[in-house]
Amino acid sequence: MGNSFVTTAACAGCLLVSSYATPSWLLSASAASAASRHDETQSQLERGEALLREGNLKEAAETAKRVIERNPSSARGHYLLGRIFLKDRKPGQAVDAFTRSLAIQPSSPDVLKDLADLYLLQNREAEAEDALNRAIKADAAHIESYLALAKLYERRRDPAAAKQAYQRVLAIEPNQPDALFELATLYDNQGESKDARETLNRLITVNSKHADAWYLSARIAEKQGDLTKAASAYQQAIVAKPDFIAAHFNLGFIYRSQNKPNDAEREFLEVVRYRPEYAEAYMNLGVVYTRMNKLEEAEQAYEKTVALKPDYAEARYNFGVFYELYRKDMPRALAQYRKYRELGGRDERVERIVGAGTP
Repeated sequence: MGNSFVTTAACAGCLLVSSYATPSWLLSASAASAASRHDETQSQLERGEALLREGNLKEAAETAKRVIERNPSSARGHYLLGRIFLKDRKPGQAVDAFTRSLAIQPSSPDVLKDLADLYLLQNREAEAEDALNRAIKADAAHIESYLALAKLYERRRDPAAAKQAYQRVLAIEPNQPDALFELATLYDNQGESKDARETLNRLITVNSKHADAWYLSARIAEKQGDLTKAASAYQQAIVAKPDFIAAHFNLGFIYRSQNKPNDAEREFLEVVRYRPEYAEAYMNLGVVYTRMNKLEEAEQAYEKTVALKPDYAEARYNFGVFYELYRKDMPRALAQYRKYRELGGRDERVERIVGAGTP
């Protein structure tokens, strides 16, 4: 009887304990529900990202807000909403959304970097610098933050600090193209041509299709008077980027100076093919056609130039020379010379001609 009581008591205890344990089937259901909510959140975030990429800002914002309503502690949801506001040119709301994201996840380098970009747009440089340094502290290899910090230092006209930031990028990723190009540009702006050339050569070696690197190499060679090297580099820039208008124009100008009218014509025609409103290219075509004795084409090119840019003094001068020396039409030449003077042009020969032609 006593044994029976003990056994019953023991069993009652067992029943009491088991009544407070969560059944396995309930645990499974709860985990499944949490997983389902997580999957739904991920799906909504991915949809919001896709809508943002497509430029559908209204639906992207609505999607991000739904994520936040379901899960106010979603750092990614707030971050997505901030990027949408940024794209929609609502900087104040973007700052607020980024700040909310950081309140949940304080050490997110991507959010900190984007917040710094916003601060820079608002001319809040000290806060931008602080955000970028926090991003780098969170991720010592966050290249985007180093690049942004370098640009901030350039904006402050602190080239030494900017160079150091670019070098830190290259210590992480030696062939990082943005750092190499920007560092080369900085060297060039500082008159450090040798370092600029060496840095560009590093970039071109690893990326022979970097059009901007070829273009900068050409500009440096042109400043140093090496037109052959400059022309070759401009050609490579065009191979990498066929619609590189500035490269076509500068290459055409080199050919014009080298008395290669056919090559110059080809390049200037490429310029106006891509940009029909480029008055300077038409003016150069006028000069080239004149040298080729294609006077009809030259006159049409000059007419196009002054139609596009009536206040282009140099074009008025060249048009006057064209009428005076090649068309032997002094009334039209005088009209162009007078316009040249009205636009502020000063030339002793033109002064004498206009003076002699004035009744």
